[in-house]
Formats: sequence, C-alpha cells, structure tokens
Amino acid sequence: MSAPHNPAAPLRPLPDEAPLAMPVQRLHGNPPGAIEVRTQPHGMAVKRLLLILLTAVIGLAASSELRFTFSRDGLDPLEIVLLLFFVPLFSWIAFGFVSSAIGFINLMTGEHPGFTAVPSPASTLRHRVAVLMPVYNESVEAVFARVEAMARSIDDAGGAPWIDFFVLSDSTELQGRREEAAWRALAARAPIPVYYRRREKNTARKPGNIAEWVQRFGGAYECMLVLDADSMMSGKAIVGLASIMEARPSIGLLQTVPMIINAHTWFQRWMRFATEAYGPIASAGLLWWSGSEANFWGHNAIVRTRAFAQSCGLPELPGKAPFGGHILSHDMLESALLRRRGWAVHMVMIGGSYEEYPPTIVDHAIRDRRWMQGNLQHLRLLGSSGLHWASRLHLLIGASAYLTSPGWLLLVLATIARVVSDAGTGVAGVAPPSVLGLTLVLLFGPKVLGMIWLLANRERRQGFGGALTALRSFLVEVTLAVLYAPIAMVNQTRALLGLLLGISSGWTTQAREARRISIREVVPDLREHLALGTLFAALFAFDPPTAIWLLPLTIGLLASPWFVSLTSAVGARLAPGSLFTVPGPELDAPDSDEDTLADPPLAPGATGDRSSF
Repeated sequence: MSAPHNPAAPLRPLPDEAPLAMPVQRLHGNPPGAIEVRTQPHGMAVKRLLLILLTAVIGLAASSELRFTFSRDGLDPLEIVLLLFFVPLFSWIAFGFVSSAIGFINLMTGEHPGFTAVPSPASTLRHRVAVLMPVYNESVEAVFARVEAMARSIDDAGGAPWIDFFVLSDSTELQGRREEAAWRALAARAPIPVYYRRREKNTARKPGNIAEWVQRFGGAYECMLVLDADSMMSGKAIVGLASIMEARPSIGLLQTVPMIINAHTWFQRWMRFATEAYGPIASAGLLWWSGSEANFWGHNAIVRTRAFAQSCGLPELPGKAPFGGHILSHDMLESALLRRRGWAVHMVMIGGSYEEYPPTIVDHAIRDRRWMQGNLQHLRLLGSSGLHWASRLHLLIGASAYLTSPGWLLLVLATIARVVSDAGTGVAGVAPPSVLGLTLVLLFGPKVLGMIWLLANRERRQGFGGALTALRSFLVEVTLAVLYAPIAMVNQTRALLGLLLGISSGWTTQAREARRISIREVVPDLREHLALGTLFAALFAFDPPTAIWLLPLTIGLLASPWFVSLTSAVGARLAPGSLFTVPGPELDAPDSDEDTLADPPLAPGATGDRSSF
C-alpha cells in the first residue's frame, strides 16, 4: 500500500524517482507468459460469431447480386476489378452497420443504459494514481487552465490524498520556460501535487514521453491515467476509474468514450452533434463485442502501471519512415500487448470524460494524415506472436479505415470506366438498384437508428433542444456529411499517395484555436478536389444518368473551397433550440478560479456502474 499525499509537503518540481523496468517487447517468436483473464464477459464467442455471420450474410447477398448482374454476358476484366473492390468495401460498411444496430438494440431494450455514472468511493483507494498530460508546444494558458480545473475537481471528489498530476513536456526550450513559469504559479496553490518535467530530447514522441515517466517514476504508482493536451476529465470520473482498478486487479486498462468540448466553429459543433447523437449506439455496439479485448485510444484512459511496463515496451520497426521506425499509433498496439500478457482491456461509457476536436476540416486532415501513417504501420504488426484474434481485428479495422476512401474512389472510377466502355449499360447495369438501396441503408442506417434512440426518450429530446430542433439538426448533419464525404475521400487518397512516396507526416503542434479560413487561402490545397469534380461534371456531356448518380460527389468536390471556409466560421454561443444543440452546458476550458468541471447529464435512470465486466 502506498502512502497518501501530505498537503503540507514543500513545492517540488518532481517527486523522488521510483524506477520501473520497461523491457522492449519481442513481437515475433514465442509469446510471453500470460495471467488468467478474470473479467471476460459471458458469451463473447457467440456474440462475435453473430457479428461476423451477419456481416458476411449482408456482404455476400450484395456481392452475389452484383455478380449475377455482371455474369449475364460473362465477366470481363473490368467487372472482375469492380467485384474485387466492392466485396471488401461493402463488407466494411456492413460490419459498421451491424455493430451499431446491435448497440441500438442494447440501448433500446435496456441491456446497456448508455453513458452512466461510475461509483466514486475515494475511501476505497489504497494505491497512488498519477494523471499524466503529455504536451508539445501547446497553448500554455489553456493547458494549465485544464490542469487546474482537473486538480480542483479531483480534490472535490475526495481523491487528493491519492492522486498526483504530471505535466510531461516535449516542448521546445523557449516554450518550456513559459510552461515552467505557469507550473510554478499553479503548483503553489493546487490542492493536489502537480509536477512538471520537460525532456531535452523527445525521442519516440508521446509513447517515448510516457515510457520515460514509467521508467523514472512508475514504481510509485499503481495506475496512471493518460490524457492528451486537449483532454479533460471530472474528478468523479478519475476517482471512479481508480476505484474500479482497485476492485478488479486483473484489469490492465479502462478506456472511456470522451465527448467533445470547446466546440466553437461550425465544423466542431457539427462533429459534436454527430458524436452525441449517433455515438452512443456505436459505442454500445463496440463495447458489446469487444469484451475484455477492447481498444486503447491513447488518452482519457486509466492503465495499470506495472502491467504497462511489463507488456508495452515498444520496439522500432525495421526500415525507414513512414512505415518503419518508431510506432506512431502506439495505443492500439499497447492494448493488444496488454491483452497478450493476459491483462483485461475494457471500454466503459461514463460521464465526465472530454476532449477537443480539430476546429476546421484542414486541421482535421492534418491530424488524419498522422493517424493514417500510424495505423497503416499496424499492417506490419498483424502477424505479431501471441496476440488475441480480437486484438488483431482492432488493428486491422484501424488500418482498413484509411484504405476505404482510396478504395471507394477507385471503385467509382472503375464504375465510370465500365459505363463509358459500354454506353448501353448505364449505371443500373453496373450497380443494380437493390445494391444501391442496400448501400444507402448501411451508410445512413446508423444515423437513423441514433435519431430513433435520441427521440425515444423525453429527457434526451429536451437535451438536444426538443424533437423539432433535433430533427432539423439531423437533416442538416446528413446534408453536410454527404457533401463532406468526397472531400474526405480525396484528402485520404492524397495522404496515402504521399505516404507511399515516402513522405512522412512529421510531428507538428495540433492547431486547436478556432479561425476562419478564407476561400482564397484554401483553394491551392483543393486542386485535386476541384479537378476530380470537374471530371465528374463533364460526364453530363457523355452519360447524363451516370453524371446524375455522381451528383452528390460532384457538388461536394466543386463546392469544397466554400464548404471548408464556411464550416470554419466561428458562430455565436448556442442558445436553447439552436441548430446542433446537445445535452449539457457549453463546457469550455476553465479560465478562472470560479470555473468548475462537472459531469454532463447521463442516461435517464443511470445511477451507477453498469459496465460489462
């Protein structure tokens, strides 16, 4: 048992070191020994088999219909190419639909209450917990405002005797001096210990930052709660997660599902509405089939320190960047390595967990490119020895998410080539109406199910501004999503081509400040979008039915400069009943002593932990 914090202790930059060995893991050869998983939910094999079978049935039905249409006059090479692209892409969206549909059924039938409160008995804590916030050239004022808000919230929840806060900086020297000054001012008045450390060499980025802390200080802390620089969590959530880790010693990691805060631009508000309206059914479905083999998203999660040190020392991949070197998307591999050792990895849907979202489509594309590079590295890790097959599935899903956009673009281009090569075929001859209809159901079905769940409860409807406001927001959100889809498709295709040419994404500070992007500013970055939109529009001269079929893509691409600019606009603070209203207050990063960090409204009737372990 660790000793609790002494509030009278003098101000110190860092506590006494408590080294913890973190050996580099071998990804090939005989896997290490594993402990017994004691929190595996019942019936996981049946659940996962059902998920896979339903996905396969939908995918086979659509692909068979397409194959029958093609084979009436024999399959030509172009039709074979179409089938090769269609089957995995259709199965991908079928998997997402089935998972969300299962989550919808669970929420509607009460099998899972959605976002719930977690019991926060600080009196049950017996071991020290460290809250880690890695930063890299972030806004000093915003970072330490968040740190202060969380420190006070932890104290209010009764966790002060057991919880320390670390700001782990990888910032440049000049920025580091500003951070240290802000830390000194905060640490002197904070109700819990707040420490600050800056690395001179930021080797391996965030995973290297965390690993260095584990090797120096990890031995003094049973658990570490890992944040991002834009993360916030309430004291009740932090203490509650720590209490669960105390009660269930075989759990290695608990991942929360953060909600979006600081939504100032229309892009952020649109994403926040989509997250809160459709996210619960997707999260409930993911939780249903993940069990004790859930994923790690790298932040807003609590990790057992000795389990992490024992399991998660990351090797470098052979070869050069972008696909070799340090593993960028470390989190998903770390959860797989924890599970390989037998530590359970669970996801929990609780209140009080937040993160920010990129303010504009441009900023989102920059972050997305970095994530793409890291996730595509996972393709090299699928054959790692000893991984649970569900962990391999998570790695494959993460990598596949960045291959689907180029796949859809190639499928569209192959379809156009097929129609143009046989002028009498038409779009219906390539993609039967039944397949097109089913595709629309799978793409938009999760959104519709999310809205049904939202409207089914009076309290939820009021949280979204009432039924009429929620429906208006839904219609606008779907329209924006249709226009945005081709923009994202080209963004990801261009990013993939860059990576294949050996251009690494680098490591830049994430832009978090809202700003209006002018049309003139963004046009040079959208040349490929405009060129492809022009190509689609030119089809009206050759095959009007195909051009009409492609009209949503054409409009989205040709309007992309205006779309990016308009969605970057900063709107006035939302009034009740406004478009994209979501439950709870407009929670911003606190900037004064009077600000508090509270939990949002939870699912009606939720009173305690209803997680699946």
